[in-house]
Amino acid sequence: MRNEVLFSGFGGQGIILSAVILGRAAAIYDNKFAVQTQVYGPEARGGASMSAVIIEDEEVLYPKVRNPDIYVIMSQQGFEKYGVNAGAKARMLLDSGLVFSRPECRYAEVPATETAKKDLGRVIVANIIMLGALVTATEVVSKAAIEMAVMDSVPKGTEQLNMDALNAGFGLGENCEV
Repeated sequence: MRNEVLFSGFGGQGIILSAVILGRAAAIYDNKFAVQTQVYGPEARGGASMSAVIIEDEEVLYPKVRNPDIYVIMSQQGFEKYGVNAGAKARMLLDSGLVFSRPECRYAEVPATETAKKDLGRVIVANIIMLGALVTATEVVSKAAIEMAVMDSVPKGTEQLNMDALNAGFGLGENCEV
């Protein structure tokens, strides 16, 4: 089975890190094939950024995401640039506090940034909350795989904060019907 996952938000939200972690979870811990790509430049801080992951049971022969079936959108600007043309069969997770448009595809609102602020006191982990919600809502990788990939990817001393964020996302993802 092939999944094409597109992440978008503004620079500084950890959009690229999210895709790297998801790809690592798939390739290293779930024994799938994964390819991760990213787009950033002048938008690296503040403008729309995008990163994508292809996850497949067989070798990935073409590394470019052509038709994302799963979107994770964390800013209005990211939605307008990368999510507005999502196909009707796509599924989308939106950061409910930062994305105000609604797509034509199936979607769920996830209060990732709000939860990061209120419950964890650190906005910087909103991307990890979205990863947890993504995994629970779509089962694109296993929970065990994403847990190990997060632990491998976050700075030393932040492991507990990031695991708390991931678990918060798991909880939020249970309410998502995408």
